[in-house]
Parts: sequence; structure tokens; C-alpha cells
Amino acid sequence: MNKRLSFASHCVPAVSPFSAQSFGRLAMGIVYLCLWIGIFPAGPVDAARLEDRIVAVVNTDLIMLSELKRDLLPDQERLRKLYAGEDLERRLRTAEAMAVTKMIERKLQLQAAKNKGVEVSDQEVTQAVQEMKKQGETLNTTDPNTTRSVREQLTLMRVVDREVRGLIMVADSEMKRYYEEHQDRFAYPEEYQLSQILIKPRTPDGLSVAQGRAEALLATLKQGEPFEDLALRFSDGADASRGGRLGLVRQGELIPALEQALASVPVGQITGIVETSEGLHIVRVDDKKPRQFRPFEQVKAEIQSLVFQQKTEDQYQIWMADLKNKAYIEIKF
Repeated sequence: MNKRLSFASHCVPAVSPFSAQSFGRLAMGIVYLCLWIGIFPAGPVDAARLEDRIVAVVNTDLIMLSELKRDLLPDQERLRKLYAGEDLERRLRTAEAMAVTKMIERKLQLQAAKNKGVEVSDQEVTQAVQEMKKQGETLNTTDPNTTRSVREQLTLMRVVDREVRGLIMVADSEMKRYYEEHQDRFAYPEEYQLSQILIKPRTPDGLSVAQGRAEALLATLKQGEPFEDLALRFSDGADASRGGRLGLVRQGELIPALEQALASVPVGQITGIVETSEGLHIVRVDDKKPRQFRPFEQVKAEIQSLVFQQKTEDQYQIWMADLKNKAYIEIKF
């Protein structure tokens, strides 16, 4: 359960049975707070610092408004390009709330890294900066914030590896269960052998004429006239010279209207007239290959990665909840 302090006019904490160590850490946080809100004289400060204020307290660490503004700046610029008015204000408030939450979680993780003795050397930071530059990132290496940010990111990765990813194992039974429950994910697309007759309007307002031609052809087909002969003589499609044969087509490659029309058509039968942006289609299903599934052994490595990713996310949420429950957190924003 999160510990909360109530601050009276003289910054006196509510009575709580903390250990001496916990009380010392909290007392330090109280002193910081009192300094910032002006009860204890903090000495001369510049004007920019006077405009700063506390956004949140995370154990003995403070999150300042200047930090929040720095983290928020890219999102604010993006949102202002896309939205305006009340919609913009609402999205900016949401972004602020999410940023505060993210900063609190980052503080907790960095504190956990320190408590666990997780460190990143100067050489590792330098190597990371060089690698980021090779990948095209623009970094101001003379700015201390850049080095600090890179070090923090490496530290966060390392502590998550140790406290979360390093605890995850994926058993064969879990992979097989995932395969059985998500078979559609590992299916080959259904395949068709198709032929078509395509009637295109000859003028911008010629759809009704084209509709009449298509209906006449459909009636002729139903009377037993060979599909290939009619396609060769009347189709406006590029495949007309081949008797309308489109060849092999996989599910997902067709125009959605045709895909939907073909779903219930058995082999050897034709669709009705299907209108698309290309014109009016009459399609015959020459062959249909039933959907098949990739064998388990073929997708085992892919499944292992998917299950590992899901278990990592679950374990991460558990770890973060535990850090928050054990922490003193006060949001003042």
C-alpha cells in the first residue's frame, strides 16, 4: 500500500510506524519540500529556478516542473500540429498525465537499479552514444542532459533485464497451447484459381449500359454457354485473350468486394455481378485450395518469441505494481 504524508502548515508528517531508515528517507524528502515551498530559507536562487515547482515526490526524489516540460515538449509540438481548441487542450492534459506517470515509473526503476547495485560505466555510455550516431540520431554530446539520458536508458534496460526478463522462461507446453489457441495466426492464405469477365463502362455515365451487358452475359452463362468463349469475345479485362483466366490468387490479394462475393461460391460456379471501381465482374471459381496451417515445428521459434514477449509484459506490470506499492509517492501536479 502506498505511503502518503499529509503536510500541515509547518510540514509536519502524520504519525506512522515507519522504520528508522524509512523515516530518515522521508524526512529528507520533507526537508526538500519545505525548502521548495519556502518555509525554510533556501538561499539565493535565480529567477528561472524560482519559477520551477514540484510536480511529484517519489520516495526521496523530486520531479520538477522543468523536467516535465522538457519531456513533454516533443508531444506538445506534435499535438499542436494536429489539433486545436478544446480537443487540443484535452489531449495536452492527457499527455501531461501520462508523462507524470511515466516519469514516476522511471524514478522508481532507477531507484531499484541503485538499490540492486546496477551500474553503467562511462565507457558503455560513450559506446552507446557512438552507436546512436551511426544510426543517424542527432545528439548534442556537449549537453550534460544527453549523457545523463543515455546513462538512464542503459540503466533502465539493465535493471529490467535483471528484474523482469531474466525471470522469464517459456515451456514447450506453453508454446503448444499458444499454437492451438491462435492457429489462424499461422494459417497459409486461402488460394483460388479464378476466371473473370469484366465489363467496363464506355463513358462516364455509361454504368447502366454496362449493367445491361453484364446481365445479358450472366443469363447466357446460366444457359450453358462456355465461360471462356464469352470472356474471349466480350470481356474488357487484360485477361480476355486467355479466356478470362486470372490464375492463382491468394486471399487478401483481391478487391474486398470480390473477396466477399467469392467466400460462399463453390468450385465450378460463378458469382453474380460484382461492382468495383474497375467495372462489373462475373467471376468463376475454377479451383479452391483449402486453408492450411504451418506446422508447429516450423513456427516454434516465432511462438517462443510471442509468448516470451507477453510473459515479459505481464511480469513487468507485476514488478511495477510492487515498486509503487512499496514507495512513497505524492503527486502535486
